[in-house]
Amino acid sequence: MQTDIGESITYEVKKDVASRYFGFRKLIEDDKLALREGISKYSRILEKRISFELIRIYILLKDEDLIGRFLTISGLNKQMFYDPYLTESATIRQRVFEGIRLRGLTRKGRYKNAVLDCYERLTIHVEQYRARFAELSDEQKMISEEIKIFYQKNDLSAIMGFLRSLDAVDIPLEGAMAPAMAGEMDDKLRISPPPAIDYYLPLMPPLTPLAEVRGELKKISALAFKRHKDDILAFLAAHRASETEVCRR
Repeated sequence: MQTDIGESITYEVKKDVASRYFGFRKLIEDDKLALREGISKYSRILEKRISFELIRIYILLKDEDLIGRFLTISGLNKQMFYDPYLTESATIRQRVFEGIRLRGLTRKGRYKNAVLDCYERLTIHVEQYRARFAELSDEQKMISEEIKIFYQKNDLSAIMGFLRSLDAVDIPLEGAMAPAMAGEMDDKLRISPPPAIDYYLPLMPPLTPLAEVRGELKKISALAFKRHKDDILAFLAAHRASETEVCRR
């Protein structure tokens, strides 16, 4: 009788441990799924908002040396989303400037304002991206810490013993499992923390404020305008000038 009671208590204890484990695992998997969805969402935002503004600037400046000067003063230390093909493709040029209204009375004025406005929008998008990146990073760290604390309080081997008892009731709970099988089961049950956010998304530095680079941007713009007056700026003339604020995408 005492043996039956002992076995019953042991069974209930292990059942409770397993229940808590799988309940916790479900919560963590839900959190990890929400994190992945957030990463996917901001990956698209990075592509559509930040990349489009950068590509617009690349197209407007066109020359690699001018683009290099722009990247230096902006604080971007690498050519993000850059490919020489971008500055030559009429299709890409048409796509990224579609719906953008240019302000200014002259071609030169519209061009200069286009560069400044693109940069202003870029700084806003990068600031928003960095804020969300930090939030996602906090979520990733919180999930990882919860997993760490859980394993500090719960013995995975006890959970494995309970699962073995369900699958093979004729094998005593104290019986040994083959080392290879035990290792495989441990790997399947163990909850892995999500990778750091920069595994999926690039960490972008804050851009230099427009007020601090306005003068240098105007100089770079003037050089680009002088070099490509009859080439890249031709399509700008087709855009109707507007004295209203540049449309924000």
